[in-house]
Amino acid sequence: MDSEDDDLELQIVERLSEALPAQATLTLPFELRQKSRLRTRLDSGEDVGVFLARGTVLRDGDRLRAFNGLIVEVRAAPEPVSTARTDNPLLLARAAYHLGNRHVALQLGSGWLRYLHDHVLDSMVQKLGLSVVGEETPFEPEAGAYGGGHDHDHESSAPVWPELR
Repeated sequence: MDSEDDDLELQIVERLSEALPAQATLTLPFELRQKSRLRTRLDSGEDVGVFLARGTVLRDGDRLRAFNGLIVEVRAAPEPVSTARTDNPLLLARAAYHLGNRHVALQLGSGWLRYLHDHVLDSMVQKLGLSVVGEETPFEPEAGAYGGGHDHDHESSAPVWPELR
């Protein structure tokens, strides 16, 4: 923390594993929920500093504890997204493959996928045969195969032949 952050009365320092009753809320878009260090405001307007472990990705409903004991509930803010729909599972898988190949964060549901709005991606997905609509809604993409941030150990994340180590 730098000296500017030391001036903050409210400092969030812990992500809780249990859903304790919240005394405050913090609504953030996905981009900001990926930051482990952040100066922002609670929904009440109070300045707050977030100081969590590197690689922390906050999810809607997460509970955080401030240094003074205040319990804060995280809320995913509505934001511009594109939702692509199809009844064809092969088309849905194909679109997910092409978007994933471009490292696009995806939220998946039955018959649909969602990503942060991008007109170039919208065009690509439409050309693949899906219908695409722009929406303003909370975005909760998949955490990924390694459970969140990209901090896994490539040496031990998958079985490797002994002679290749």
